[in-house]
Amino acid sequence: MRLAVLFSGGKDSLFATYLAMKQGHEINYLVTIFPESKESWMFHHPCLELTKLQAKALGIKQIIGQTKGEKEKELEDLKKALMKIRNKIDGIVSGAIASTYQKSRIDKICEDIGIRSVAPLWQKNHRELLEEEIRYMEIMVTGVYSEGLDKCWLGRMLDEKCLNELVELNKRYGVNLCGEGGEYETFVLDSPVFKKKIVVESWHKVWEGNSGYIVIDKADLVKKQ
Repeated sequence: MRLAVLFSGGKDSLFATYLAMKQGHEINYLVTIFPESKESWMFHHPCLELTKLQAKALGIKQIIGQTKGEKEKELEDLKKALMKIRNKIDGIVSGAIASTYQKSRIDKICEDIGIRSVAPLWQKNHRELLEEEIRYMEIMVTGVYSEGLDKCWLGRMLDEKCLNELVELNKRYGVNLCGEGGEYETFVLDSPVFKKKIVVESWHKVWEGNSGYIVIDKADLVKKQ
């Protein structure tokens, strides 16, 4: 199928892209929605502006939409963005894992405009999925929004040590291993489908109360070794 990806630049949208490509689908567009509100129910916030670098690394055209990030109304903004390419795609890929809120709304939009909803990560075992994502991609933690995740997590690269710590935080606080409940957000620096990788040269933390995110000040694409 000819597909677009609902693209945030985080680990789940990138891994869903990778799996869709492995399944033989043709990825023609990346659709990224920029929310004005950090409280968006549907869309990723930190480091979104750097998805343009990821689009270059993938060699795929990016479609950018805007939304105020208001619950339910933001879905209409997504629909408007998809309608621009409706006649050029057969479906859209999302990185939904277990969020019925997210997937049901994407499914409804697809039904309304007559395209397929493709969710390669849906209902996968969370630990096994995170292990796979860590194995195949370089993933930076860009936001933390849950009890148990402090500012030391910001800027960390997800690895086996992080996974083990998340397992313990899941037991103690109920933190979702994959961050599916908005506990943390990520940005992918390298994946099997990138033609080049992203190197972050400088960044800083923004901490507000009990949560925070990073701002990447300088990053560039470099050749893979």
